[in-house]
Amino acid sequence: MQVVTFLVLSFSHAQSYADVSESTVKALIERLEMLEARLAEYESVAAGSDRKTAAVAVSGVSDKSPISTKTAPQWVGIESGYAFEMLDHAESVTNKQEVLIDHINAGSFGSRLTLGGQVTALANYQTSNRDSKFGWLMRHPTSNNQIGETVSEAVVHSANLNLTASLGENWHAYVEMFYNPEQNFGANSTITGLPRNNVNVRRAYVLYNGTQKNNIYASIGKMDIPFGLNDTVSPFTNSASWHAFAGLAYGATVGYLDGNWHARIMAIQGGAQFRNANAPVEGTSVPSKLNNFAVDIRRSFQLNNEGDLMLGLSYQHGSSYCQEWPIKHFEPCEDTNPAISLYSTLQVGDTEIIVDYGKTLDVWPGTLNPALPEFAAEEVAGLTVGVRQEFDFGYTNPVALSFEFSRFEAGPSGAEWERVSQFVLGASYYMNASINVFGELNRTEGWAPLNFLTGGNCSGPNPLCDQVGPAGVWAEKDATTNVLVFGVQAAF
Repeated sequence: MQVVTFLVLSFSHAQSYADVSESTVKALIERLEMLEARLAEYESVAAGSDRKTAAVAVSGVSDKSPISTKTAPQWVGIESGYAFEMLDHAESVTNKQEVLIDHINAGSFGSRLTLGGQVTALANYQTSNRDSKFGWLMRHPTSNNQIGETVSEAVVHSANLNLTASLGENWHAYVEMFYNPEQNFGANSTITGLPRNNVNVRRAYVLYNGTQKNNIYASIGKMDIPFGLNDTVSPFTNSASWHAFAGLAYGATVGYLDGNWHARIMAIQGGAQFRNANAPVEGTSVPSKLNNFAVDIRRSFQLNNEGDLMLGLSYQHGSSYCQEWPIKHFEPCEDTNPAISLYSTLQVGDTEIIVDYGKTLDVWPGTLNPALPEFAAEEVAGLTVGVRQEFDFGYTNPVALSFEFSRFEAGPSGAEWERVSQFVLGASYYMNASINVFGELNRTEGWAPLNFLTGGNCSGPNPLCDQVGPAGVWAEKDATTNVLVFGVQAAF
């Protein structure tokens, strides 16, 4: 009250020199007392660490005011739900940049750097009717990994770490680290060998997001090729379409995205890329020219407020199916082999249906084995049809049950490399938005590894040897694999 008393005495002294009413003096005293109370409250709060409360106390603004919630930007944060969506290998496979843009526009990132990660751990039991030939493609089907006719595992299938950086208005950077001992291409190594236990940068790009202003976005770096759907309704196992056509490459993408349309074109680095892209550069597979590209257009429709339908069409100028015989990964091609894809998703209530079909426009030259001319070279095709239904069994969240059929075709009827068919029954339960526990029962018919698909994988001076079978053919159309798998996918 010392401040108030001093001001009152001073004002009373001044009253002898000015005509001021008693009510004016009383009102002024009341205002000064209120100000001193607020100053005392501010000094008390400021002595602590809650600057937001101090600002509210001084301003007198409600805690619901935008001013009261304004804080200094944080440097590092986590968004586990976002991490799960971006690192999930089963859904939005070719559409991760739309997932990122949706989270940007929704204001999900309250930090300059958003860190995340996921771990997928499995226990499985597999049987085969052929010695050391297991056709389940979530595991490398070679004798370096699986011996005999029965195998079992308790393993880490994959682990990821990602970082999303907000660089300023409309600019973001994305980096993703990947560890996948079960599907790593480490040669002559098991899942405990160092070649299969490395960590690499799976995706990395800079993204410009202008969708809130003009619906245009652009990115440059290492990213998924916008071709096909390549999703699965199964909780874990990728479809045969994914194995056939899902691509990953260096390049630059420009896209248009609004509520109904999503159109993209990607300029792809030539040569043999990381997955499913090969366009020869001066007769080599050296990636030294932007001479490949992909285009994707999809349209969403709302069905009388009862469901959502999405239709998509893709074209890729240079697929990976262009090598001559014998087929080897990442070898140069004489010419490109374009591919097209038609796909659709339908969501009605708790039911989801997907259809995905992709096909090369030309034959794959390497599918003709010179020692077996009765089997002509064929185009490559992939088909997936799946349905998933959610059920309320009284738990906190619904249980999703699914069935999916998919097929990879690479040869004429009767050829050992004719096709691989996959059937998957799945069940999954989300503990929350970032933890999914699941189980699957899988059956695979056919064993057709892409490397040396049509033979030639035998030693000796004669490339058409028959040490392994007719002209060195390892593929077997009558091989079958049955798999029971349980797992958990957890993001953070």
